[in-house]
Amino acid sequence: MKKFIVLWVALSLCIPLLYAGGQKEAEKVNLIIATGGTAGTYYPFGGAMAQIWNTHIKGMNVTAQATGASKENIRLVGKGEAELAIVQNDVMDYAFKGIELFNGEKIESFATIATLYPEIVQIVVSPDSGINSVADMKGKSISVGDAGSGVEANAKQVLEAYGLTFNDLQAKRLSFRESASALKDKQIDGFFVTAGIPNPAIQEIATLGRVKLLSIDPAAKQKLTEKYKFYTPYTIKKETYSGMQQDAETLAVKATLIVSKKLKEDTVYNLTKVLFEQQPALAQAHAKGKELSLQEAVKGVSVPFHPGAEKYYKEKGVLK
Repeated sequence: MKKFIVLWVALSLCIPLLYAGGQKEAEKVNLIIATGGTAGTYYPFGGAMAQIWNTHIKGMNVTAQATGASKENIRLVGKGEAELAIVQNDVMDYAFKGIELFNGEKIESFATIATLYPEIVQIVVSPDSGINSVADMKGKSISVGDAGSGVEANAKQVLEAYGLTFNDLQAKRLSFRESASALKDKQIDGFFVTAGIPNPAIQEIATLGRVKLLSIDPAAKQKLTEKYKFYTPYTIKKETYSGMQQDAETLAVKATLIVSKKLKEDTVYNLTKVLFEQQPALAQAHAKGKELSLQEAVKGVSVPFHPGAEKYYKEKGVLK
């Protein structure tokens, strides 16, 4: 009986320790990934990444949050209201430097994990406009995107490479859908779009045979890629839109995954590692997952990588 009592006491002392151990095992890393509107690409793609991480990283719990996209996302990470976000790499460059859309408001509390897929600068003109180059836009009615948008900044930069400003155009500030309607109704001669391809607004007018996409000539492209490190060359194949007569040589910015600098190195290392190791599963979950590439993930980045991501890339030999 005495032996039984001793054994029972010993077990009683162990139970709290076992329970504490079980509690530690059950602890989760809870993160929010800021994405975009529910009708866009960022939200479902962010949800697909979250599912991959939650499935393959023990204790990980990432939740996708619908937001107003790039500009808002950077501010959410900056305020500590999200730990991860999908943003355009040009917009994050502006935030880091406090320029363009951020106009003196520097946000430096985030780092890069990876570029995810390209978002293409598409310059659409009416075949009847007489515009065969960006240089020909002088005096023409051109939509340069919503006021204060990333598209407007891209348009400003492309025009600048040709020695033009908005003052040289009859500049309109319209959404993609509004721009497509205005071109169809011959109210404008052309418009800028920065988005994945194919873009629905361009597809809509392409079916009417009213579309031509301009190339950015090599000299202008060189000026832009040298001055703005977030741009990368991109070819829009003529098969992309109905009625295209030839490929369009242009530039792309990239949808990019950013992270709070406050996250631990090993946490970000695991997020990065699993993202690429599970790329086939991500591609099945969302079409944009097919465009995720280890080699391309480190290109077009002007904001430093998080040490956890950098460690993974060095192991894989894509960074020195």
